[in-house]
Amino acid sequence: MHYQTESWGSYMATSSYGDSLERIERMASENAVVIFSISSCCMCHAIKRLFCGMGVNPTVYELDEDPRGGKDLEKALMRILGTSNAVPVVFIGGKLVGTMDRVMASHINGSLVPLLKEAGALWL
Repeated sequence: MHYQTESWGSYMATSSYGDSLERIERMASENAVVIFSISSCCMCHAIKRLFCGMGVNPTVYELDEDPRGGKDLEKALMRILGTSNAVPVVFIGGKLVGTMDRVMASHINGSLVPLLKEAGALWL
């Protein structure tokens, strides 16, 4: 499975919810497909496999590997989603798609591939 895991070196630690939201927005808009993940999460692994199996090379941010603000980002994602589970969270073309259930529903109903093509992540 090939995907790019981004280094946390260029991202500053956050101190407030607003800073975390700005950071998430910036990170999500830098690549066609961005997944916020936790390295030990089985659902995160499944989502990464789905995209890689489709020929998409997502950028993955493992929140548990962020030494300076992963927990803050996780809390901000939970607030954005209104859920107690923050991962996996997928952004395509800088826009929030959602968690596992929304991504899988999009895949099943056929709307995921057009989103990926529009974002430039898939060329089929």
